[in-house]
Amino acid sequence: MNKSPNPVKWEEQSWQQIAQIRDAGTDMVILPVGATEQHGLHLPTGVDTLSAVAIAEGVSAQTGIPVLPAIAYGCSLGHSKKWPGTLPLRPETLSKIVCELADWIFSAGFTRMLILNGHVTNFAPLRCGLENIRTDIPGMKVSLRSIWELTQEVNDFYLQDAGDNWHANNAETSLMLHLRPDLVEMEKAEDEPNRSENCFFSYTVDKESVCGGVGTPSQGTESQGQFILDSCVQNLATMLEDALREEAPLQD
Repeated sequence: MNKSPNPVKWEEQSWQQIAQIRDAGTDMVILPVGATEQHGLHLPTGVDTLSAVAIAEGVSAQTGIPVLPAIAYGCSLGHSKKWPGTLPLRPETLSKIVCELADWIFSAGFTRMLILNGHVTNFAPLRCGLENIRTDIPGMKVSLRSIWELTQEVNDFYLQDAGDNWHANNAETSLMLHLRPDLVEMEKAEDEPNRSENCFFSYTVDKESVCGGVGTPSQGTESQGQFILDSCVQNLATMLEDALREEAPLQD
């Protein structure tokens, strides 16, 4: 376990310090991947990145696993150009970025990588990236986790007010009220139903939402946000303590 209360941020280390971390036996890194996209009327565009980074840094403070600089652009094409603020990447671009980073991470001697996802539609391109990494860099162990799936209780909370179509909802609002209340304008929060719940096809957000959100952000509270953060950090830190020692079930 890490003896420092502070996270280990890759960008704050010299190359010698990074080598010392590696040589001391920590061969894992955490790559937070978020997005820059509209989040309704009351939340900032950086919600997904801020969320993933907060959890990654909380875990790093407990485990000593370095956190890489976050990828703040995600696969957000579905938010359309109706509302300004969204800056998306094509899925193939995001996947390629992750693969190219993995090559350099591995060359630095880090053989385990957790991709920590903070945005729903990042998952498919990141999973494609994982497939390419484990094929092209067979010596690297790579895992992909989304923050809302780190515990069953957190997952249930994210889904409770909008199903799997949630966005700028109670959970995201609560987490931001805990992390960055200065960026939340609760007086502007607009509750919206999940209009796509019974749809067969997939639609962009502007065809489903008036203000850009889905769910009940008006119910967000700081204490609920603290529950999300604490639950995710504690559970993921425990998982990574085991992952630092894990080996493939079958060896060559």
